[in-house]
Amino acid sequence: MKPDNRKSVVALAEQAARGIAIGGRTAGAAHPSVSAAPVVSLMDEIIREAVAMNASDIHIEPLKDKLRVRYRIDGVLREMYGGLSLKLKEVLLSRLKIMAKLDTTERRLPQDGRIAFPAGDGTVDIRVSTMPVLLGETAVLRLLSGARRLLHLDELGFSPENRLRFDDWCRRPSGLVLATGPVNSGKTTALYAALNELNSTEKNIVTIEDPVEYFLPGVNQIQVGSDTKMSFARGVRSLMRQDFDIGMVGEIRDEETAEIAVRAAMTGRLLFSTLHTGSATGAVFRMLDMGVKPYLLAASLLGIMAQRLVRRLCPTCREPYEAGEDETRFMAAHGSKTRRLFRPHGCEKCNGTGYQGRTAIHELLSANDAVRRAVAGQYDDMEALAREAGMITLAEDGVKKAAEGLTSLAEVRRVVYGGS
Repeated sequence: MKPDNRKSVVALAEQAARGIAIGGRTAGAAHPSVSAAPVVSLMDEIIREAVAMNASDIHIEPLKDKLRVRYRIDGVLREMYGGLSLKLKEVLLSRLKIMAKLDTTERRLPQDGRIAFPAGDGTVDIRVSTMPVLLGETAVLRLLSGARRLLHLDELGFSPENRLRFDDWCRRPSGLVLATGPVNSGKTTALYAALNELNSTEKNIVTIEDPVEYFLPGVNQIQVGSDTKMSFARGVRSLMRQDFDIGMVGEIRDEETAEIAVRAAMTGRLLFSTLHTGSATGAVFRMLDMGVKPYLLAASLLGIMAQRLVRRLCPTCREPYEAGEDETRFMAAHGSKTRRLFRPHGCEKCNGTGYQGRTAIHELLSANDAVRRAVAGQYDDMEALAREAGMITLAEDGVKKAAEGLTSLAEVRRVVYGGS
């Protein structure tokens, strides 16, 4: 949206917020940028602009002096609109609640809802979460495009050695493959790339998800939700009667789902799933902490992939430079001797950020015999065994990509260690 048009929509919405009911006709209704009501138009434009900028989330937050709107783009929050008037605080949130079919009168408890928002030739599935805070209510909108393109395994940023390892897991007829990492780290995208490559008329592939994030022709996809009384555990139990060859459980959240998934992987099926843990070895301890018996996990596990997303340097404006002493030490500690690195600069193509898109860094733990014995409780130092089995850590994979100029060292340190 052009800045002048944006200012016009914001101004009309602020005027409407002084007392005109949402959805009613106003003097500004005939403005070319406004539909039936200025507040309606402003909320729509906030979402449309976020979709156009490939944002994954929208944050709407009341501060002392303004209503702040931020988009999460390539994993980093950016403030938009320069701060809206606090006059819009209640009406904008009320409009959002109407869109998400939430209770507009409830402001003291969290609420969750969904919006199917028309965009281009399709729709964007939006998960809405509101939360009462000291200065009012915040809202976070997670944007899930129903038309997102399925990626190929070649597009996931695997190093050659990690790609060979992941391919080996996918070729196995049975076993459990786990993808770990924080929210919005591309775990589901990676697993769908694997399913897309494995998909054929000779295999029955079934997924259980909340929500279904991609449509994959030829795959039976099950939507989990409280409204349908379908849980992950119930879905996995049903899988056993569906004669499936390959399955994907969107997330292992509890002890029951974990145990059923492990047992399903031991019955001659290949099963993929995700966990929220910080590292590949951490996923082992998370599964054991959930109550999975060590010998069952050891018998079923094929491998664990930890993943993070780092921003790609803009290829148009990235700048080469000589690494400083601190950077050189960091690189050396993670297996690289290069002193030539690249940093962001900023241009029109990357909106002045110096970054354009994201790629993944990986940590793959293969369950060889020694690792399985460790999982079963016969050895303590899991990390050392994983390294002996050829595991490259997240930091090491990130350093390699920084040396290749795909990302900056500062970005790798931010994502892996939270530093700058």
